[in-house]
Amino acid sequence: MKIAILPGDGIGPEIMNEAVKVLEALGEPFEMETAQVGGAGYAAHGHPLPDSTLKLANEADAVLFGAVGDYQYDRLERALRPEQAILGLRRELGLFANLRPAILYPELAGASTLKPEVVSGLDILIIRELTGDIYFGKPRGVRECPDGPFKGQREGFDTMRYAEGEIRRIAHVAFQAARKRDRRVTSVDKANVLETFQFWRDIVSDVHKEYADVELEHMYVDNAAMQLVRAPKKFDVLVTGNMFGDILSDAAAMLTGSIGMLPSASLDANNKGLYEPSHGSAPDIAGKGVANPLATILSAAMMLRFTFGRSEQADRIEAAVKRVLAQGLRTPDIYEAGTSKVGTREMGDAVVAALQ
Repeated sequence: MKIAILPGDGIGPEIMNEAVKVLEALGEPFEMETAQVGGAGYAAHGHPLPDSTLKLANEADAVLFGAVGDYQYDRLERALRPEQAILGLRRELGLFANLRPAILYPELAGASTLKPEVVSGLDILIIRELTGDIYFGKPRGVRECPDGPFKGQREGFDTMRYAEGEIRRIAHVAFQAARKRDRRVTSVDKANVLETFQFWRDIVSDVHKEYADVELEHMYVDNAAMQLVRAPKKFDVLVTGNMFGDILSDAAAMLTGSIGMLPSASLDANNKGLYEPSHGSAPDIAGKGVANPLATILSAAMMLRFTFGRSEQADRIEAAVKRVLAQGLRTPDIYEAGTSKVGTREMGDAVVAALQ
């Protein structure tokens, strides 16, 4: 079981240290190799996704990813910015299905910005298509505006595109996931405005014919955003495109008390995956030892479950996280009166202790 360890930038190395510590505590025969990525990759090799890092990611059975991004690289041309590393890995590894569970642990009900009665018991799964949409569509760029009231001025433009096969495969992932849960899928689109998402709605509806045992609901993205805040427990599985999924999953993260609690898995057709916390590199707190490592640790649990088929070990990690929260230990992002504030390393040590 070979794992590529890509810590990245900002708080990435700190949270990755704790996830590796937890994996080592399991006593499984993992082979873990570390490589530079993002700003760290650019600083060492002149590119955010060095050839050696991409080679390791291709050779490994799974990738455990920290975070990328650093203010000092914001003025680089777009192709060399740290964030291009994660986009490149998704594209090169064929990682089209992003799974982001949003679960509210009972102990964190008070950390959510919503009333406990609204979010208590929350357990939803957001499935985001990851390799299409406006993020990858071409043509794109800056040009002279060819028409309209601002003709002749400079304009920026991107292209939203989805092929039928892209929509079908992510729809199958959603319906199959729902069969293991409450058998309800909400497909989120903007079919009332965008041709791309009318096409999305038509294809998802066609795939649904193969899953008569699963309920399908279509919902516009603006309504979905409102319902996530108003009545989040009405959802089971949400499936949507790349841009909408990016936004909605971050909104759902705050329902759980902190984005520092939200893991994710990005999978290819054979369940090879890249696993990462849903939060960013947070350079403002890097090196201070206060980052929450639980999303990264829970991402490692998802890796064990989806890529390596080690569900028992994944359950052990998740149970250990629950025990630590029940003990009242909190990093600053989830701290509230009456609990004990701890740092990144202390939280990781507590999870290891709970495992044993």
